[in-house]
Parts: sequence; structure tokens; C-alpha cells
Amino acid sequence: MLDYETLKVIWWLFIGVLLVGFAIMDGHDMGVGTLLPFVGRNDNERRVLLNTVGAHWEGNQVWFITGGGAIFAAWPLVYATAFSGFYWAMAAVLWSLFFRPVGFDYRSKIDNPTWRSTWDWGLFIGGFVPPLIFGVAFGNLLEGVPFHFDNDLRSFYTGSFWALLNPFALLTGLVSTAMITMHGANFLMIRTDAEVYRRSRTASMLFGVLTVVLFAVAGVWVATGIHGFAVTGGDIPGALPNPMDKTVIVQAGAWMRNYANYPLTMLVPILGFLGALLSILLAKVNKPGMAFISSSVSMLGIIGTAGVTMFPFIMPSSTDPQSSLTVWDSVSSHMTLELMFFATLIFLPLVIFYTSWAYNVLSGKITVDFVKSNDHSAY
Repeated sequence: MLDYETLKVIWWLFIGVLLVGFAIMDGHDMGVGTLLPFVGRNDNERRVLLNTVGAHWEGNQVWFITGGGAIFAAWPLVYATAFSGFYWAMAAVLWSLFFRPVGFDYRSKIDNPTWRSTWDWGLFIGGFVPPLIFGVAFGNLLEGVPFHFDNDLRSFYTGSFWALLNPFALLTGLVSTAMITMHGANFLMIRTDAEVYRRSRTASMLFGVLTVVLFAVAGVWVATGIHGFAVTGGDIPGALPNPMDKTVIVQAGAWMRNYANYPLTMLVPILGFLGALLSILLAKVNKPGMAFISSSVSMLGIIGTAGVTMFPFIMPSSTDPQSSLTVWDSVSSHMTLELMFFATLIFLPLVIFYTSWAYNVLSGKITVDFVKSNDHSAY
């Protein structure tokens, strides 16, 4: 039997793995959707883009659903508070995602330019909006979210949707969008050829540069322009969850504390920069497979940087710091975490194995000739 403190850390890592898995697997689908109206210059080229992800995008949604389910099961207070505070933002994500299944299924049903162009822009929305909003959400977590608990541990959100769209959060939203688009362009390089390949290569290098620059600006902003949070009392790692049983202070430079105390954590943001820089270089020398791996490493580093920076905080409160939710006090019971741990050890490898098998079986280039010869079966 694993002790409670260890399980809390394990589930922090597991949810991080699920978020990174979602970014890598569903992220390249969204990146392709973002690039759809721009890399594809005519109907056949856009159908090429759609068919590169057409066989996998529904399966990749499993990472999104599993991530949400894991947060609900492992961090119920975070789930309840986040979906209350970010209600309209999450609704916007869901509304934009509606365009994906409908767009894939109906776009090519009618051979009409207006019809198809409308769905192309719908698929663009479904690819562009979710990464932007998820990035904005991470920005707001770093700044602190305006919520508090009462004596009965009922959460109250006192902010608004428009307040979420502040300058720093919009910057982190652009970081998220740039890295996802870079990743999608790398995937297109693997699956396409001719003009579509060349435009994808250009997009990969462009958004790789944007990822590096925006990530650097966001890092400087966090280090110098944002007050972080620090626990100064209570919040015992192995204790029963009670988010009000701790003392939290807000101070300049607090988000840099983990890097000062544990210098090896600097490797995480370095991975973010190094992966993006290697992606640019490998795209330039026409190594799309390695570029895709590099952009995956970059996303691991960028998402991991947010986690390492805030640890042990998950959802800091800007209006009542004591109400901030941490890895230690926002979790489910010891038994729940342990049962889910062993279930994850069984099923996560199966998901990874099946996904790898499916991508291997359905690999290869998608060309304009393929789309033309499969006009009634291809997307």
C-alpha cells in the first residue's frame, strides 16, 4: 500500500502526463485544423489535410475526456471550482469543438464551394479556439483565480469571463496556440508531399520561432511581473484534505522559489526551448519525424514548466490566498487515489499500445491523387 503523500504526488504527475498526452495527440489534430484554411489553397489540398488526421482525431479525444475524468476523480475540489469559475470559457471550448465532428462528417457531402469553405472555417475554429482558451486558463492560474471557500467549503467565484482575458493570460494563450500549430505543421510534413509539404514546413519553422519568443517573454513576465504564492504554515503533505488549514502569502518572485531550491527543475523549461529550437532546425533540413518528436518534447517542457512553477499549488486564489488549492489539500481519499492508481497502471499502457498500433497501420502519405481516387470515401 502506498502512503497518502506519495499518492498525491503520483496523481499530480499522472494528470500532468494526461495533459501532455492530450496536447501531443489531440494537439496535432487541432494544429492541422488551425492551418487548414492557409496551408490548403484549394479544395483538394484541404481534403488532403483533413484526411491526414481523419482516421485518428476521434480516438485522440480520449485523452481530453480521460484528463477531465482524472481531474474530477483525483482533484474534486479543483474540478468543482474550475468548472464554476471558468464556466463560460469551458463552454466556449465545447462549442468550438462541436465544429469538429460535424465539419469532418458534412464538409464533403455537398460539392459546393461556399458550403465547403464555411465548414473549413468551422474546423479552423475547432482547432484554434481550444488551445487558445486552455493557454489563457493556465495564465490565470499563474496570476491567481478570484474564488474563495466559506466555512462549509462551498466555493464562490467572484470574477467574470472578460477578466480572464487579461494581457498576461492572452500571452500564455498565444504560447499554447503557437506550440500546437507548430506541432500540427510537423505532423502534416510527415503525412503530405509536394506543395502542401512545403507550406507545412514553412508554417512549422514560423510557429516554432513564435513559440520560442512567446515562451521566453512569458517566462520573463512570470519572473519579474507577477506575484507568486507560497505556503508558510499548515498544508501537511500526508494530512487529510482541508484547503482552509494552511497559511499562504503572496509575494514577488515566489513562483521562482522551486527553481532556486531545486536547480534540476530548470531542465523542464530548458526542454521547452530546446525542443522548439530542434523542431525548427529539423524542419529546415527536412526531417519531419524527428521534428514531430522535438515539438512533442517542447510541449512537455512548456506544460511541465507551468506545473513545476506552481507546485504544490494547483489553483491559487487571488482574493483569498488561504483558499488556494494545492496538491496536498484538494485531493480525493487515500482509497480512491490508490484504486485509480492501479487502474491507471493497467489501462494507460493499453491506450498507448493501441494508439501506437493504429498510427502504424494507418501511416503513409496522403496525396491529392489519393483524395481524387477516393472521392466518395475520403473526407
